[in-house]
Amino acid sequence: MKSPGVPWFLLAAAALAAPALAQEKSEPPVFSAGTDIVNVTLTVRDGQGHLISDLTREDFAVQEDGRLQAVQVFARAVQPGHDETLALNLGLLLDTSESMLKMLKLSQQAAVRFLQSIPRARDLITIFFDEDIRLSRYDSENQQGLIERIETIKGGGWTALYDAIAVYLARVQDSSGRKVLVLFTDGEDSRSAVSLGDLLQTIRSSAVTIYPIGFMGGFPTGSARLLQSRAFLQQIAETTGGQLFTPNTSKDLGLIYQKILDELSAQYVIGFVSDNQRRDGKFRKLKVDVRRDGLKVRHRLGYFAPGGSR
Repeated sequence: MKSPGVPWFLLAAAALAAPALAQEKSEPPVFSAGTDIVNVTLTVRDGQGHLISDLTREDFAVQEDGRLQAVQVFARAVQPGHDETLALNLGLLLDTSESMLKMLKLSQQAAVRFLQSIPRARDLITIFFDEDIRLSRYDSENQQGLIERIETIKGGGWTALYDAIAVYLARVQDSSGRKVLVLFTDGEDSRSAVSLGDLLQTIRSSAVTIYPIGFMGGFPTGSARLLQSRAFLQQIAETTGGQLFTPNTSKDLGLIYQKILDELSAQYVIGFVSDNQRRDGKFRKLKVDVRRDGLKVRHRLGYFAPGGSR
């Protein structure tokens, strides 16, 4: 039976993913909360930008639509013993389309160096995309085959960026733990079935933290294409609690990866059961504060309640 309130574009994402993994069967994805725990992944920094990893449950206050919620789940990445809550589900999306040709070599170097640096992930999904989407799962401890594939891939074709992101979100929507997507792209889309508005709604529904690595060197300086692509990547990073990086040369990559890895090693996951049990399908805003002066928290902006039609 079809789940109530399943947006058509999530069904489309599931259909796009199906041929990529022919041996796997996928149920239509539904992002829900209801009586379930709503988990929020947090990054906390001080006024100088230093990561803070020693906070306790009592240091956090979480609000949903302005109402204080009781924190029922608390885990720190620096503290062992929370494998399920903190388990890392990692996605790598690599744009190999025509618009990336000028920056493809730098993008390949970036992806390889990131793979060589990442911590062990419970699940590692990779998607190569141009006008087609090619999805695979890899063992994060045995990546040589993936590295060789990245190093030899050729670019060309239109760009189905929105479809590729939607496919990844559909694949991981039922996964527990932290969901992190590192996106190697210039941010431009030219051939997606999923619209920008529908994709942004899907991203707002998900618990995935997105770190776009934007390769903007293929655009004319100050062009509308550059500004639009950068604005899109910035928006999806801010919506999910991630961060946009824009490397110009390979020298920039090491610092970028260290920043991402440092964040993954210092994150918190807090969870609550919403006091609003209405199944109205509406977007609920999240706000997390720290009861210590001078600290800044980054997290996803909210989630959609179950039920209703969106």
